[in-house]
Order: sequence, then C-alpha cells, then structure tokens
Amino acid sequence: MAPTSDNAPYDGEGNGVNKISAGRSSLQRYGSQNKETEANIFPESAVEADADLEKTGAIPKSTPPPGGVNPADFPDGGLEAWLVVLGGWCCLFCSFGWINCIGIFQDYYQTHLLQQYSSSTVSWIPSMEVFCMFIGGPIFGKVFDNYGPRYLLLFGSFFHVFGLMMASLSTQYYQFLLAQGVVSSLGASAIFYSAMNSVGTWFFINRAAAFGIIASGSSLGGVVIPIMVSRLIPKIGFPWTMRAAAFMILGMLIIANLTVKSRLTPKPKRVDVMEFIRPLREPAFALICVASFMFFFGTFLPFNYVIIQAQKDGMSASLSLYLISILNAASIFGRIVPGIIADRIGRFNVMIVTTAFSAIIVLALWLPSSGNAPIIVFCILYGFSSGAFVSISPSLVAQISPIREIGVRTGTLFLCVSFAGLTGNPIGGALVSRDHGDFLYLQLFCGLAMVVGTLVFVASRWVQCGFKLKVI
Repeated sequence: MAPTSDNAPYDGEGNGVNKISAGRSSLQRYGSQNKETEANIFPESAVEADADLEKTGAIPKSTPPPGGVNPADFPDGGLEAWLVVLGGWCCLFCSFGWINCIGIFQDYYQTHLLQQYSSSTVSWIPSMEVFCMFIGGPIFGKVFDNYGPRYLLLFGSFFHVFGLMMASLSTQYYQFLLAQGVVSSLGASAIFYSAMNSVGTWFFINRAAAFGIIASGSSLGGVVIPIMVSRLIPKIGFPWTMRAAAFMILGMLIIANLTVKSRLTPKPKRVDVMEFIRPLREPAFALICVASFMFFFGTFLPFNYVIIQAQKDGMSASLSLYLISILNAASIFGRIVPGIIADRIGRFNVMIVTTAFSAIIVLALWLPSSGNAPIIVFCILYGFSSGAFVSISPSLVAQISPIREIGVRTGTLFLCVSFAGLTGNPIGGALVSRDHGDFLYLQLFCGLAMVVGTLVFVASRWVQCGFKLKVI
C-alpha cells in the first residue's frame, strides 16, 4: 500500500484519507490507540497521528507493533451497550459494594463474635476479602479474553452467594475467614471482572464515564448494605442477616447474567504467563501498577477503621455505624463526575488530581480530627475523592492497551493491587496496637502511602508526554 502523510487518518479499510469532511463524526476521524491486535486493520504505524487526533498528547516512549481496532466500531451508546452498563452496575453493587462495607464487619466481629481476637487478627478477614477480590484478576481476565463473560459470571454468582450462606452458619474464626474472606470474595472477583471488562468493549469516547456509572453501583451498595446489616442484626440476628443479604445479591445477579456480555467474539488462546508479565515492560503501564499498589495501601484504611476511630473519639455507636454509608454515598458522585470530566480533560490528569486530594484530606483533616463534625466532613470528602480511583484506573489501562489485552492487563493491574489490599489493613491494625490504641500511626501511614502513589501516577504521565499541559 502506498504510504500516506503522517497526519492522514485511515478509514475502516485501512486506506489513507487526505481530507476530513466537516460533518464527519469525530469517531471516524480517530486513529486507534490499540497498537497490537489480531484485527490488523491499520497497517501503518501512526502513533503520533493517533495521539494528536485524540488530543491526549501522549506518545508512548516504547511503541508497540502497528495495527489496531477502529474506534468507530465502538457503539459508545445504544440500548445494547447501556443494558451492559445496567448489568455492570448490578455486578459492582454486589461485588465491590459488598467489599466497601468491610468496616461494619470489622466493628461487629471485633465487639461480638470474635471479641477474643485482636483488631489486627480480625482485620485479616476483610483484608482477605480485598485480596481475593483482586487476586483473581489475571485468571479471570484470561478467562474473559478467551471465553467471554457468560460462564465467568455464572461461576462468580454461585460462589459469592454460597460463601455468604456459609458465613451465616459460621461460628469460628477460620470459618469466617474461609467463607466470607475466600469463597464469597473469589465469587465477587469473577463478577467484578466480568462487568469491568465487558463494558470496556462497548465504549471508547465515553469509556471513563461508563466505568464511572457502573462503579457508582459499588458506592450505592456501600450505602445500602451497611445500613441493612446494622439494622437487621438486632432484629433477626447475624445468621439471617447474612442470608437476607445473600438473597438480595442473588436477585441483582440474575439481572446481571441476563444483560452483561462482551461486544467481541471470544478467541481462545493458550495460557501464556508472559502475557501478564510482558505489559510491565512498558514504562507507562508499569508505573500505573506501582502507583495503584502504593495508593491502595491506604485506600481501605478509612473504610475499615473510621468507625472504631470515631467511637474512640466520642461518637455514639448509633451515629458511627452510618459513617461507612456516608462515605460510600459521597463516592457515588466521586465515581461518576470525575469519570465524565476525565473523558474531556484527560484520564491521567483527573487521576492525579483526585489521588492528591485524597492524600491531602487524610493528612490535613482526618489526622487532626477529633469531633463528630470533622469526621463526618472527612467521610464525605474522602468518599468523593477516593471513589475516582476505582472508576478511572481501568480506563487508564484501556487507554494505553490493545483492546484484546484489556482483560489480561486489567488483571495484572489488580493483581498488583491485591497484595496492598491484603497487607494494608493488618499493617494498620498493628500500627494501632503499637500506638496503644490511638490512630496517629495508622493515619500517617495511610496519607503517606497515598502521597507516594500520587507521585508515581505523575511519573506515568511524564513518561508519555512530559510535564506539558495536555489532555491525557
């Protein structure tokens, strides 16, 4: 094929187009960000043109091989695509929404069922939930890429509900750890990745907004479930409360199983461990993983310990039980609004701003707070700012990845995050014990880990476009 000019975009057949008509859709003017795929629609390596046309200004330092999927193929809307978003919203309500209310169980187990254990020991249950939620990423990402979301979602639905039913029968520490910490959470993980990876195949221009909408389901789950659990336990007891939550989750997962699907036809390939390791050779992606790991060290510490810390500082038990719901209610807006803005001014830009703000309010507000009002204000602000992390991070991966590797690469990202989730809460509990029951050390650890994570996000942006003021 004859070469075209550097700035000439391509049509759907891979032919150069020298002039773009004024009325042509913006989607058709874009080159692809996906540099490596089996489609091979774009034979010319046009990384610079792609970056200029999408106005991200990001020219990767390490350029993948040429080829790509035409962004015009993405529906970016329509009934089918928005039904996938609806199902994805239900998925995150049931999976990440359940994980978001771990503070309720930390408090209840520590004061009732497992009061003979230290806070650090009890915290291994919610930490194992977070770990199993993310550790399945590489496996479930590969299953998604090879076979689509259908069987993955069915598997997750069964084990999430089964694990909660078994937790309702548990009385010993190891039983809670296995049922709620492992079985239920692995099911929630499969549900989570089914939704996140499916939505990414339907949206391009509005990808961060779509991720933000489904991520708001986890926030609303984090509002409803803590209130539901704290109100039902005194009335019907812990076992039937867990069963009621499991039946509610089952109902929402039925909707999810009927609506969630991938736009791409699955193409099974053999398992290659290097698929998960190879993306780490790209500086931008590797730095995203490091940044997410560091930021996640502190992310769940307020979720897990703000109730206990508030009660120690004099807040009534009845009011403190609403703190998790307040935090998650604020994160509904934090997961939608930053995603919409990110599609306009750049996903990396918004991620840096929101993670920096999270670190600031932890160190400047949560650290010195001691009364009801500042703790409630902290929960509102932290819920908003930290909510952007979950909704935008998958879109960062999708932005710099080939479309058929989104599942694997998202799994690699959350595999890195899982180890921070596993160790963050026990480290926090150990710091509380070291501080003789105070929370100063924990709050410092939380805030400083977020500061480091923010700086590494800045580094990931820098390797793509330097410190230039660009949409990226």
